[in-house]
Amino acid sequence: MTLAQAAAEPNLFGWYLGLGIGIAVVGVVALLVGWILYLAMKIGWLAPQINEPLMQAEKNTKALGGLNKTIEHVTIIIGGLQRGRARLGG
Repeated sequence: MTLAQAAAEPNLFGWYLGLGIGIAVVGVVALLVGWILYLAMKIGWLAPQINEPLMQAEKNTKALGGLNKTIEHVTIIIGGLQRGRARLGG
């Protein structure tokens, strides 16, 4: 092979390098997507177990919704008691 023939042949090193990098990138992305899907599946399995205590907590704390009304009534009662005490000279 002469120097002229060697110069006429295309240099494919860049193509091979790009192909290798591309395959590596696709492999890493596929691995990450698989891992994310596995974690999502695991969360899906655990969701019912987590939901049960949350529903119980909601049931147990539902009565706290009326706490503001109770505080309002107690404030009115305390005000009345303070006025009564002031009238009695205490």
